[in-house]
Amino acid sequence: MLKNITLKAEEALVRRAEEKAKHEHVSLETIFQRWLLCYVNYDYTKQDRISGDYETLMEQLSYAQAGRSFSRDELNER
Repeated sequence: MLKNITLKAEEALVRRAEEKAKHEHVSLETIFQRWLLCYVNYDYTKQDRISGDYETLMEQLSYAQAGRSFSRDELNER
């Protein structure tokens, strides 16, 4: 069962969101439903652990050296 809700937002922001949604061929209602689903399924404590794990990993790898400086072109090569 769907529940109606009322939201308040700046008019200009709503207008921009409507334009973007129209460009993406979806409704603001669909966008909000997707956001709400992501919001309730997001585990902030897990994300904090991942961030901490990343920082720990970077500390553990701090010994690694590239051996030289690379040019911008070299860094962007694929």
